[in-house]
Amino acid sequence: MRDGTPILILDGGLGTSLEDKYDVVFSEQTPLWSSHLLVVDQQKLLACQSDFAQAGADVLLTATYQVSIEGFAATRTAEWPRGVSIANVGQFLEDAVLIARQTGAPRVALSLGPYGATMVPSTEYSARYDGEHDTADKLEDWHTQRFMLFAKVAGLLRVPDYLAFETIPRVDEILAIRRLLAAQSHLFTRFSEFSRTSMSAWISCVFPGDGETLPDGTSVEDAVIAALSTEVASVVPWGIGINCTKVAKLPGLLRRFESAVQGLLDAGGIVKWPSLVLCPDGTNGEVYNTATKKWEFPEGEKAPRIPWEDQVFEAVKGTRARGKWESILVGGCCKTTDSDIEHLRWLIEEEVGDSNETTEAEGTASGSIA
Repeated sequence: MRDGTPILILDGGLGTSLEDKYDVVFSEQTPLWSSHLLVVDQQKLLACQSDFAQAGADVLLTATYQVSIEGFAATRTAEWPRGVSIANVGQFLEDAVLIARQTGAPRVALSLGPYGATMVPSTEYSARYDGEHDTADKLEDWHTQRFMLFAKVAGLLRVPDYLAFETIPRVDEILAIRRLLAAQSHLFTRFSEFSRTSMSAWISCVFPGDGETLPDGTSVEDAVIAALSTEVASVVPWGIGINCTKVAKLPGLLRRFESAVQGLLDAGGIVKWPSLVLCPDGTNGEVYNTATKKWEFPEGEKAPRIPWEDQVFEAVKGTRARGKWESILVGGCCKTTDSDIEHLRWLIEEEVGDSNETTEAEGTASGSIA
């Protein structure tokens, strides 16, 4: 067993917290979702993200998950009646990173969602992409174009501590991201202090419904191979994980993740264990209804009696005890509140203690729980 596997706390559901706590209303007229606040109300965005930092999040995700050229162009406000042109996007991306820094969280992750998250309505849970984005080559082009929006802002990529590719629903999109990381590795010096072939980027996937496959039908094992194998690309992400997934599914998925990584190691496909990132939905069984735009219990189901933070804690405790992962980052996705994050941190601190020491190893953070 790897003694003292570091555990870092991530934040929770930004968009749903803006809705539930700050009375923000999102619709098809706000295609940037939480990134819309970068354009219309940065102070409210800062307040919401600060809630998570004050709750004990070690790593805060930027409000850039649904950023896209098309989303900015379709965002019409009093100040931007014709939408935000590509020439003006950079200032908002810089603001997103700086706002996350202003919260006081020890570290910041640049959040990059899948192509499906930018569609209206979003399709990251179904993986149903249009014909212009339905192959690895096409998706690599799209991700590269989106990433270059950030890269073209002078000095911006030196600020975040991680790159977070989140809620990836398709294996061809995982492959596209791997190719992007390899092709643009010269831009990632901030993320690769220890090795030119390993950077602090993670790829986390979504496993909706009751099954254990990606929305496109890809198995856990094939998703892990696509995300990590050196046969796919020479640059290996620092971490892999699970997000936007029912918390009750974590134990079973984690066992399969561990088995798949071990298989890669045994076959020589990777040389060491990656870190693990967990951001399950903050719901207790509710699922998002794309028709009603609400979180609802499926017909015949009721809320379980075990609190969300207890279920997450037990999953983390179990996978940590098996002693495989280099480090563990854990937080929540949709509907996870700052209170949930605070309670989760309490549970983890009670179990493993709080070192509050800066760890120099790659991918760990000041204030990590060791």
